[in-house]
Amino acid sequence: MSQNTAVRTATARHYLMCRPAYFDVTYAINPWMNPGKPVDAALAVEQWEGLRRLYLEHGHTVDLIEPVEGLPDMVFAANGATVLDDRVLVARFRHPERGAEAPAYQEWFTSRGYPEVHAAEYVNEAEGDYMVVGDTVLAGTGFRTDPRAHDELRRALGRPVVTLTLVDPRFYHLDTALAVLSDTEIMYYPGAFAPDSLATLRELHPDALLVREEDALVFGLNAVSDGLRVFLPDTATVLAAHLRDRGFEPVGVDLSELLKAGGSVKCCTLEIRHRTAG
Repeated sequence: MSQNTAVRTATARHYLMCRPAYFDVTYAINPWMNPGKPVDAALAVEQWEGLRRLYLEHGHTVDLIEPVEGLPDMVFAANGATVLDDRVLVARFRHPERGAEAPAYQEWFTSRGYPEVHAAEYVNEAEGDYMVVGDTVLAGTGFRTDPRAHDELRRALGRPVVTLTLVDPRFYHLDTALAVLSDTEIMYYPGAFAPDSLATLRELHPDALLVREEDALVFGLNAVSDGLRVFLPDTATVLAAHLRDRGFEPVGVDLSELLKAGGSVKCCTLEIRHRTAG
């Protein structure tokens, strides 16, 4: 059966999110941030609530971590930790402006009895740079995550790790340049990757959906898939059409206010992957 005619099945997911109660753009640590540009904090909360509501309406579980005053980027929960088989590797942020987020995430998982909660030695920005595809983790580096962190992830969570190097500062995290659609399928923007990493992607995923620059620039790849539905910015219209052609159901989301800080759907969504029986 070809990908274009594949039967898609949604799988209920468990997500952790953080309400943008203190959202603002008061510093610039990526090319999308402009502290001089006004931010509508109430609209940011409204848009975020819309995403959370969509997840719940489609059968997913959403837990919340309490926002911390003075940490305006904590809404981007995907950067807080990576969770596989109930084992947790907490982030270690590159920029001091976000550093205090890591202890908050460590406390959240520890207080809920997760059996292994590892504090990182090397800089890693969690699911910002770690994409789980089946039994493998595609791991980004180049701007945020230290390449030495990839071995740390392999040791802590016990999965094979494939290193991918990002070269375009507009796509500073892997989750801005690549998204996971299913246990075997991905989509990505080729221009974000170093030549050797692009060759690796072509070898591992020859049938990947290649995304045009225009859709990548509106954060179309900062998306979340449950295997059937793909939650992505509603401005990535051409990408949405390509996803429909492959049997997915795109669900457009407006997170334009959060994009002022360089984040969208995936950035707001930390997936908690539980240990399966057997």
